[in-house]
Amino acid sequence: MSLMRAVNVILALLMVAFAGVQYNDPDMPQWVLLYIVPALWIYAVTFRLQGVLRSADLMRLLWASVAFYIGTVIYYWPAMPNFWLKEVWMVEETAREGMGLMIALVVMLIAALHTQLRGSDRSAAPPNNRNAATGR
Repeated sequence: MSLMRAVNVILALLMVAFAGVQYNDPDMPQWVLLYIVPALWIYAVTFRLQGVLRSADLMRLLWASVAFYIGTVIYYWPAMPNFWLKEVWMVEETAREGMGLMIALVVMLIAALHTQLRGSDRSAAPPNNRNAATGR
């Protein structure tokens, strides 16, 4: 397993774990969905990259998802000062939610950039199915 694939698997599992801890939240469906979508995208670009790259609709949906998460992070940005300090986020749910969405956005960006990097790698490489000397 390549390093990038291992990182992507860890990120997907992290997003699934974030979704899993929402079980007692009153707005659980919203937060589970917000955390599962990046997990699904990172899975798709890690294990089904060619299918994503071949589909213009999936690529548009991926970038629309990235734009949605950018907007969501802006909307849920923690208003309290020093939200990144443990003393703050341990008691403020909105700080935890905002930071969770920041992580989800990073996962989405990694998924989108993975398609760009891997897609350009594959398109730049010449087909290697023929022997240049024999033509077979």
